[in-house]
Amino acid sequence: MAVAKPPEAQFIAPPEAPTAPPPRGRHAQTGKAGSAVALAASSLDLSLQFGEFPGAAVHRALLRKARVRRWMAMALQHPGEMAVRIVGEDEGRALNRQYRRKDYATNVLTFDYQGAPMVLGDLVLCGPVVEREAREQGKTLEAHYAHLLVHGTLHAQGWDHETSERDALAMETVEILLMGALGFSNPY
Repeated sequence: MAVAKPPEAQFIAPPEAPTAPPPRGRHAQTGKAGSAVALAASSLDLSLQFGEFPGAAVHRALLRKARVRRWMAMALQHPGEMAVRIVGEDEGRALNRQYRRKDYATNVLTFDYQGAPMVLGDLVLCGPVVEREAREQGKTLEAHYAHLLVHGTLHAQGWDHETSERDALAMETVEILLMGALGFSNPY
């Protein structure tokens, strides 16, 4: 679960597709721990993409656009335009290495461009890592994806669990409440 801040971040598109221009503005610190911000489902313009990797069909069948939109919209404070790309380990590792200088595939990368008045961001989830973690944690794949999408959406709005213990507790508390509102149990 990481926030990646590329210098000239762009919409994550498949290699053969053209990319959209980078969004204007910089990351706004909205929704940070300690602020009295109430989260409520907001509108979300969502692009959902799938890379090629073994078992991708299972992930594609589970992650229907309406379902992903519902999970993410629940965590939005403002309307949003976000792209979600589900990738294999090679692509996940390459992105993590390029933007965070860490040579492994992580479960979710968040590229946050703007937090308000319109949330602009991209989430990249590594399908094989998410599947492996779900199995290891005794969760359904659906529950783990829902959690990571909520988690990444919060990151895109400025929430951060790596800044302090207080911020981590605040973010986890919001995640637990949102997951409960979505019908899932405590992800921690």
